[in-house]
Amino acid sequence: MIPIRDTAPCYSKPIVTWGLIVSCTLVFIIMISLPDSVSFRLLHIYGMVPSRYANGMASELDLPFDGYLSFVTNLFIHATWLHLLMNAWFLWIFADNIEDRMGRWPFLAFYLLCGIIATWLQWRFDPTLSIPVVGASGAIAGVLGAYYRLYPLARVVVLFPPLVFNIPAIAFLGVWILWQLYNATTAMVFDHVGVDVAWWAHLGGFLAGSLLYPLFLKKSWPEQ
Repeated sequence: MIPIRDTAPCYSKPIVTWGLIVSCTLVFIIMISLPDSVSFRLLHIYGMVPSRYANGMASELDLPFDGYLSFVTNLFIHATWLHLLMNAWFLWIFADNIEDRMGRWPFLAFYLLCGIIATWLQWRFDPTLSIPVVGASGAIAGVLGAYYRLYPLARVVVLFPPLVFNIPAIAFLGVWILWQLYNATTAMVFDHVGVDVAWWAHLGGFLAGSLLYPLFLKKSWPEQ
């Protein structure tokens, strides 16, 4: 199911949301504009390589220890145009309402915190992985977790080719989280299943967002 739009009202311009989309897009354009060898090196330095943080592995991988900086920088790196466009689209639809309810700086702090927690959980579940984990998906999952709690009955227009449905957010996001859980547990139980998506980061981000969002909300709200 592909979300097309939502119906939850937004009372302010989502400047931070737009900034995040632009930042990720610019980083992606810069990365694909560089020579492949340089782009590959930067991907491993600023993407989160789980095995980099195992004892002694940083030197074996020829990667300097960065004080876990990649737990943040990986959120702004994307592997393909499709990867970037899907994340930007989810941000466009769902993040404006959360930024509206939190304010700009609290929303940015919330977004980054959810992304860090999501990245940490992916690291804990797959600590020997030697390829970079990249993408804003974990942080966006935190936004979805907050949206799930704040706007459960808002309508989301979704495309399920060739049909278009208008369903409650709680139903759309419920299906989304069940899909993440299915894929995460399948990859964990069956060793032969190939994994190219950070499912545990999605789950961790969603859980973090759904639990932590009250700490970042504005004290007053126009609807009250």
